[in-house]
Amino acid sequence: QVQLVESGGGLVHTGGSLRLSCTASGGTFSRYPMCWFRQAPGKEREFVAAISWSGGSMYYADSVKGRFTISRDNAKNTVYLQMNSLEPEDTAVYYCEAREGGSHLFVKEYDYDYWGQGTQVTVSS
Repeated sequence: QVQLVESGGGLVHTGGSLRLSCTASGGTFSRYPMCWFRQAPGKEREFVAAISWSGGSMYYADSVKGRFTISRDNAKNTVYLQMNSLEPEDTAVYYCEAREGGSHLFVKEYDYDYWGQGTQVTVSS
């Protein structure tokens, strides 16, 4: 059973930065495509960014493109989300998710098999 633990959330002002981390255990992390989703109060969970198992390919939602960067360190079983130029609209609980295998990038939540408990990001105006 794969376990994912997110960290790095917090409260920042508009224009600030945060770096989220997600560490995996119990599986073969280096084979898993990974992604970040987020869920704001009263809204559905939405895709943020995805990265291939090798880290060679990334894909972003239009709303975060140019501001957020997803990366991974397979030696540390960790995926990151660097968030810059944060806006109040980025306020949400951020979840990392893992898929057991696949060579493509996946952007639908049903494509993923595991997710963490989430970390809260709050951006004040």
